Amino acid sequence: MPVVPDVFDELEPRTSRFYLNALAVLAEAKVPFLLGGAYAFAHYTGIVRHTKDLDLFVRATDATRALEVLAHAGYRTEMTFTHWLGKAFSGDDFVDVIFSSGNGMCPVDDEWFANAVAMGPRGTALLCPPEELIWQKAYIMERERFDGADLNHLLRACGPSLNWDRLLRRFGPNWQLLLGHLILFGFVYPAEQNKVPPRVLETLLERWRKETPSAPGEEKICRGTLLSRMQYLIDTERWGYQDARLPPPGGMTPEQITHWTAAGR
Repeated sequence: MPVVPDVFDELEPRTSRFYLNALAVLAEAKVPFLLGGAYAFAHYTGIVRHTKDLDLFVRATDATRALEVLAHAGYRTEMTFTHWLGKAFSGDDFVDVIFSSGNGMCPVDDEWFANAVAMGPRGTALLCPPEELIWQKAYIMERERFDGADLNHLLRACGPSLNWDRLLRRFGPNWQLLLGHLILFGFVYPAEQNKVPPRVLETLLERWRKETPSAPGEEKICRGTLLSRMQYLIDTERWGYQDARLPPPGGMTPEQITHWTAAGR
């Protein structure tokens, strides 16, 4: 029996049928997936947004198979970006098959599935964990899209129950980004700052205090490209900064960066 999120009841019948069938064929083919996007966000925060897409998160090793299963079911499919995203289409509606993030920093791995959350009274849908949603959304700071409000609403709703140790580990060397978002959360919700454990802020602030200025001659790197594919191009193309998406420390190829950038122009 396919998973049936309650929020599907509010969609147009054509869209609901497409989503339900996509979920059913993937489940029948035993392709593991998690629901994300607007549906996970609504479950955690109570904020309902209806979009023309359904976000399904899969491991990278399952992405091609997921698209093949959806193609066999009669939908037009494409591997839109080889480093993070495929799509299946039914008219104006589409399913996003997501296996990483646009900057390549947040791959869907076993921990996403180990910490998935069961949805609602009708029961068998598995949602992306809130920690991983926060991790991905923290990097989205495009000129046309900023997910900071989503992140703040997730912190407000889920802060006390989050696995903060895992979240800290997810950000790894990019911990300053998490610190910045937590400071912004305190600004937005001054009466809700207890949603973030003091030890987390103390840990991050202590790291910040120990930061030393870069030494003369140290390799210049711009991590702005992890936040926006367009707004920091001048840094990497004209000002001599290394693109943080390239190895090391990133994991994208120059070809993937070029393709991802071209889609934003």
